[in-house]
Amino acid sequence: MMNHSQSTGADYNYTIVRQFALTTVLWGIVGMAVGVLIAAQLIWPQLNFETPWLTYSRLRPLHTNAVIFAFGTSALFATSYYIVQRTCQTKLFAPKLAAFTFWGWQAIILSAAITLPLGFTSGKEYAELEWPIDIAITVVWVCYAIVFFGTIIKRTTSHIYVANWFFGAFIITVAVLHIVNSMAVPVSMLKSYSMYSGAVDAMVQWWYGHNAVGFLLTAGFLGMMYYFVPKQAGRPVYSYRLSIVHFWALIALYIWAGPHHLHYTALPDWTQSLGMVMSLILFAPSWGGMINGIMTLSGAWHKLRTDPVLRFLVVSLSFYGMSTFEGPMMAIKTVNALSHYTDWTVGHVHSGALGWVAMVSIGSLYHLIPVLFGHGRMYSTSLVNVHFWLATIGTVLYIVSMWISGVMQGLMWRAVNSDGTLTYSFVESLEASYPFYFVRFVGGAFFLAGMLIMAYNVILTVKAKKDSLPSLSEA
Repeated sequence: MMNHSQSTGADYNYTIVRQFALTTVLWGIVGMAVGVLIAAQLIWPQLNFETPWLTYSRLRPLHTNAVIFAFGTSALFATSYYIVQRTCQTKLFAPKLAAFTFWGWQAIILSAAITLPLGFTSGKEYAELEWPIDIAITVVWVCYAIVFFGTIIKRTTSHIYVANWFFGAFIITVAVLHIVNSMAVPVSMLKSYSMYSGAVDAMVQWWYGHNAVGFLLTAGFLGMMYYFVPKQAGRPVYSYRLSIVHFWALIALYIWAGPHHLHYTALPDWTQSLGMVMSLILFAPSWGGMINGIMTLSGAWHKLRTDPVLRFLVVSLSFYGMSTFEGPMMAIKTVNALSHYTDWTVGHVHSGALGWVAMVSIGSLYHLIPVLFGHGRMYSTSLVNVHFWLATIGTVLYIVSMWISGVMQGLMWRAVNSDGTLTYSFVESLEASYPFYFVRFVGGAFFLAGMLIMAYNVILTVKAKKDSLPSLSEA
């Protein structure tokens, strides 16, 4: 692992990294606040205030877009721009184009925040934005690819560090996914219809939808993990060979897993089975990556006692391992017959989203922000520790409540009387879910409270005078 001194920071373009790092924290709070509001609406429906743009159906896509594309993708922009410069030992290629990616991405986020509550939607999950915004996303993304790969081409090192492999794969694949799935026929400025129809449309949508998870929310964040875990632990990556096997196996297999979202639908049976088999095989490279990350701490486990930033990174890997075991299991048709359409799916998504994506992003930002603003560490290590426990407890409350609710719903829906009639009405299953919806709301509120503490800590760190905060080892 390269260990450049912080003094070389003057040679790098940190302005763009700072901008994306700070907006990541901001959009994290916005996206999660909307999530907590819609979680509350499922318990107290009157919280939509009988206003169309505050209804669950309009705020839910706002929440998913805000956390995936505003919070998550801003974190990816910040860390990929930082890592590619540090590991290639060269300044960013085309700095003006890099600046354009920042302002362009913020404009896209704001346009999503306006159009989605107003009801302008293509109706495709995680791809709800209408065609003019889709074109803008493509333009910004192509510029992002030019900056990233341009930096790799002009690197001064012979070696391309493995984190950049993951970032590169995520950038290319997300571009292909977005362009293919967003093909549409516009009928007005803010209305279009998908170019595909019926089962083909569903297949293309979930090829996109699951690989948004596989490449944006997995490959990109694994790039983050492969840099910040060794850096924070002060240890080299456990196995470089395993990281390369992990990379190729993951990108070869993930792309096939989409049909597991469409079990027991009009999709041809062989396609469903193929999606199931590929999902099961995917378990191996996923755990290979998790083991590689966790084993990097060999010889540095004692640091977990005193370093909450490292704790964020390691616990995120544990959640990554858990959700990538759960995903293949839920892809098995017989398991899916129970889990599909229930809250179990929601719990699974959030074990990945909160436990893996958010926690690895938060840990990376806690490492990154002191470096970007010339400090040895964050303003308050104890507040980082408080944030860690709020995030962990919030995530566990969320997941466990949704597991119990989901399995219960699945069992209630399939329960039949001796004469073959259904034992429970749908409303009865909904009523039984209420206590778990409340626990989920509390879990989400915990996680959001942690993000607010992070924002406070980040503001104080940014405001502190240069080099006024000693590193953990000096403190």
